[in-house]
Amino acid sequence: MSMNNPAYIFTFFLLIVVLPIYLLLITTRKTNYKKLPPGSWGLPFLGQSLSIVHAMRTNTAERWLQERVRKYGPVSKFNFLGTPTVFLHGQAANKLIYTNGGDTFANQQPNSVRRIMGERNIMELSGNEHKRVRGGLVSFLKPEVLKLYVGKMDEEVRKHLEMHWHGKEQVQVMPLMKTLTFNIMNSLIIGIEQGARRDTLVELFQHIIDGLLSIPVNLPFTRFNRSLRASAKVRATLRELIREKREAMKQHSADAANQDLISCLLTIRNEDNSILLSDEELIDNAIVIMVAGHDTSSVLITFIIRLLANDPSVYATVLQEQEEIAKSKAPGELLTWEDLAKMKYTWRVAIEILRMTPPVFCSFRTVLRDFEYEGYIIPKGWQVMWAACMTQMDEKIFPDPSKFDATRFEKQAPSPPPPFSFVAFGGGSRMCPGNEFARIETLVTIHYLVTKFTWKLSCRDNSFFRDPMPVFKHGLPIQIKPKKD
Repeated sequence: MSMNNPAYIFTFFLLIVVLPIYLLLITTRKTNYKKLPPGSWGLPFLGQSLSIVHAMRTNTAERWLQERVRKYGPVSKFNFLGTPTVFLHGQAANKLIYTNGGDTFANQQPNSVRRIMGERNIMELSGNEHKRVRGGLVSFLKPEVLKLYVGKMDEEVRKHLEMHWHGKEQVQVMPLMKTLTFNIMNSLIIGIEQGARRDTLVELFQHIIDGLLSIPVNLPFTRFNRSLRASAKVRATLRELIREKREAMKQHSADAANQDLISCLLTIRNEDNSILLSDEELIDNAIVIMVAGHDTSSVLITFIIRLLANDPSVYATVLQEQEEIAKSKAPGELLTWEDLAKMKYTWRVAIEILRMTPPVFCSFRTVLRDFEYEGYIIPKGWQVMWAACMTQMDEKIFPDPSKFDATRFEKQAPSPPPPFSFVAFGGGSRMCPGNEFARIETLVTIHYLVTKFTWKLSCRDNSFFRDPMPVFKHGLPIQIKPKKD
């Protein structure tokens, strides 16, 4: 191999420069911390990043983590995306993470996520900063406000079904659900209605999502590079949108202020009449909510549609509940908050699906100070990783965890799940502020699907992989038939 060969030069650089630094860091860790958790650091810089990303894309990530627990126990170390990482498993670990007051953990994501999403989004903030931003978001996402938007979601769902389902014999569920939830989020979060600007954002947000858990090396033609460029374009669009909304609010303050999340946040002031959120905070949090909201909800609805096709008993019970509500409505009448409250069984089905296949596979925090857990020292600067599926599929907590059972979450169930065992929406002060938003769009969508259509799966292979969210290989194609009114 010639010394002028770029591959040789890169390999030589790794061996001569990077590897000694890496080994020095590992040696320093071993010297300073006698009680580090067990586990292998893996490859220099990459660590075990490629291994876990491969496991996610082959849908074996849960098994990957289970093998770690069997080999090392509930606490183990590894290198993920260039950062020393400790994996914590168990209900006690969930409680530790979600109830910490902010002196031990910072709500900081991997470098790839932080650079794409921005450093002022709610997933990055802790302490008073987190409370301030969360308070602003909750002012729009709390139930008493969201109940005013049920009708708007209803209209978006009807419009979507008329455009993409009626008159069709076969559809691909997953891409259509992504389109639906993205349109809902566009209307209610950033306030962009149908048109060229919305169409452009669809592709940009998909590039953002694709690069979130990629190796954070900004080289041309990489996922991370595409994601960064897409993020920059989205930010430019949102800055222009904020400017337009401020102008509109000067002209029509009362009407414009309540149209969407960004408009709502632009009106909120601190006690000294200063703005609550800066423009950068508005942009960062709008991006986070758009990504987290539209992708997770579309995954959940897709899994519900697959379940209803495979389980006649669950389908019959959901259909009965939804038909009773439909019979109480006049032709063309929109669903209301009170109608959603009657969809108890349908939502328990959704919760059980979230238990078995949570859309978000793993979450992260950054360690602010050395602390001891289970007899091990977790050093300052490391990141903590945990996975909801590990407790939600633990047979000691949920008997026969691979069996679908919508009665698990009934109040009168024989043994309701203990606190911090079901964490698909987070927990404690870190509970997802958008959980009610997700509940509304899920229930409204399922209501119209089961009352307007019947369907069956049209592909034998309906498996999925994670990239990083669940993705069905063939988009979950189904054959549909409209119901007669």
